[in-house]
Amino acid sequence: MDAHCAQVPVLPHQNPEPRLSHHALRSSRLRRSALATGVAVTLATALLAPVAAEAAPRLTTPAAPDIPVANVKAHLAQLQSIATANGGNRAHGRAGYKASIDYVKGKLDAAGFTTTLQSFSYNGSTGWNLIADWPGGDTTHVVMAGSHLDSVTGGPGINDNGSGSAGILEVALAVSRAGLQPTKHLRFGWWGAEEYGMVGSKNYVNSLPSSERSKIDAYLNFDMIGSPNPGYFVYDDDAKLDSLLKDYFTGVGIATEPETEGDGRSDHAPFKNAGIPVGGLFSGADYIKTSAQASKWGGTSGKAFDACYHSSCDTSANLDDTALDRNSDAIAYAIWTLGTETAPPPGTSFENTADVSIPDAGAAVESPIAVTGRTGNAPSTLKVGVDIKHTWRGDLVVDLVAPDGSTYRLKNSSGNDSADNVIATYTVNASSEVANGTWKLRVQDVAAQDTGHIDSWKLTF
Repeated sequence: MDAHCAQVPVLPHQNPEPRLSHHALRSSRLRRSALATGVAVTLATALLAPVAAEAAPRLTTPAAPDIPVANVKAHLAQLQSIATANGGNRAHGRAGYKASIDYVKGKLDAAGFTTTLQSFSYNGSTGWNLIADWPGGDTTHVVMAGSHLDSVTGGPGINDNGSGSAGILEVALAVSRAGLQPTKHLRFGWWGAEEYGMVGSKNYVNSLPSSERSKIDAYLNFDMIGSPNPGYFVYDDDAKLDSLLKDYFTGVGIATEPETEGDGRSDHAPFKNAGIPVGGLFSGADYIKTSAQASKWGGTSGKAFDACYHSSCDTSANLDDTALDRNSDAIAYAIWTLGTETAPPPGTSFENTADVSIPDAGAAVESPIAVTGRTGNAPSTLKVGVDIKHTWRGDLVVDLVAPDGSTYRLKNSSGNDSADNVIATYTVNASSEVANGTWKLRVQDVAAQDTGHIDSWKLTF
């Protein structure tokens, strides 16, 4: 976590593997005739068939696995050993960081991921991001989870942020063990130089063409998930992702709070700034736990969530196993849920072709479109197709109005714009808006002497 930041929220729960039902076959006396024997054998085969079907591999009914906290801690023990062997830290530009990246990459390569090392330069040193793609899934709909892997120079960084890095590593390995066949494409990222201001993640996002950014349906960030005096905080940047994680914790009886220690100061910020929906979890840094929070979550009030934040004592002893376990399970739940949901059909459009007159130098008029059947939020690349017939387009101010009343300016008036009509397609980052509801095109003629009407307009998701 960035030195100036506070981070994400925490998770709990385990989703036990569903039991297979047991089928019993009633015994019956067989007739002596060969015909009767054949019927009985056929019946027995038919009755046994469902048992074979239910014993099929788990990937036929993907349910989020229980992530063994012992596996997560084993990764953290390796990161601690790497720091100990390299001057006590795993910081950007130091040997301990490169050794950490190599450890994670080796695990993913062996598990069947396609890995890519992305280098960048900062403060005269080479930094590294590691990107791991699980083969398969719709590559036009990407679900991504990420964590920064670097520590500060003053300590090994086992909670900040070995914990998030180890958590998503073990979830990625669980994807491989399950042979998961997601509907969406799964991608994981480990970022360098976060402690210098999200340098690695900014480098990654900035290197993506806009066409590739638009394919990322969700980015989930996990920065500190095992704080020794933990809280359970959920990012509230995106309604769908916020609800997904909050509902998970509610389902296992754990209350959450919105992450407020320092929004925008971890690696979700570059994704959010690029219009990509973001979410995540956080167990707390150097802020002080209140008595109300201690009553809700346990632990000690009046003490920091992580008293060893950015210090030499952020070692493998600086963890709460329960928080680490719950958060790792929650990561798996989010990846399995988002990764196996049905991707929206590309190019789904809603249109209003009814004419709406625009009064000359008058009040604004609106044309509505009711959007239904969508899930979650609108995309970061919502297309707004506008066809307005008008004898002087420079007179017109055009806005898109979201279902909650938020407005997005599509076109300003201009005295120098003397052409006829407004026939254009605008791209709007509407990822903070719920998709379903009534959207409106609002048009106002702000000058005299020219007239026109809204001919039609269209939203394409």
